[in-house]
Amino acid sequence: MPERSARLTARLSGGDRRSIGGADDVARDIEHGLVDVVEVVKLMTGSDDPLVAMRAADAVEKATRGRPELLEPVRGQLLDLLEVARQQELRWHLAQIAPRLELSAGEADRVVAILEDYLRDASSIVKTEALQALVDLARASNRGVDRVLRLLDLAATSGTPAMQARARKLRSTLLHR
Repeated sequence: MPERSARLTARLSGGDRRSIGGADDVARDIEHGLVDVVEVVKLMTGSDDPLVAMRAADAVEKATRGRPELLEPVRGQLLDLLEVARQQELRWHLAQIAPRLELSAGEADRVVAILEDYLRDASSIVKTEALQALVDLARASNRGVDRVLRLLDLAATSGTPAMQARARKLRSTLLHR
């Protein structure tokens, strides 16, 4: 492991799933160009430590909230990871990141299909973030709104109480765009 990657791994290691480790600091460093987003995305896929992968995803998500253009060099890797990720923490961060990607129509269709699959995840957080991403994508493209509304209606009647409430709120925001 190259020295730079080892230092980054060390910053994101330790603790347990309830802690974020150095994710906030890494996110700030990505935003300011001190850490290359490519290196952090590599840790999302190449780390044997699920905590490092989770925190790397958290850092990328946080760094790109206001700077989605930072995702362009890793767009392809993120699309592939979105499809194959099984770790719930990766999935929910990828769902948060997906609407920030510049997508062709075909890529958008692929992402929507993947996010719809996320709605069958065991984690209610993954499901909720997938719903949010589907709403964000529909609002941005004006495509698939009716389909997303049907998914929100289903979630508003079949999810956990928190997910039901979120689905109702998302439905309202989608209808009043």
